[in-house]
Amino acid sequence: MIGNLKPLEILLIIAVIVLLFGAKKLPEMARSLGKSARILKSEAKAMKKDGEAEDAAAAPAADQAPQQPVAPRTIQAAPGDVTSSRPVNEPNRTTQG
Repeated sequence: MIGNLKPLEILLIIAVIVLLFGAKKLPEMARSLGKSARILKSEAKAMKKDGEAEDAAAAPAADQAPQQPVAPRTIQAAPGDVTSSRPVNEPNRTTQG
């Protein structure tokens, strides 16, 4: 769709954007857009790096037996609500009544 725009249509779109936001706001918006793109790129790169590190660490760890017992995973309802936390693999309890 964007490839089908003619130069006059592009100029019209730019004029509408300038009228809507004003010439003073456009550089600020472009800077914030660029900063957001850089942050997104760095976060994606960090996530990819973390995934590769986990894969590399998981392969040697799978060959060795764990030396320390692993704590059971728990599900917590809300911060500070310790009464509803329970182990993940615990079967549901039925109420008597």
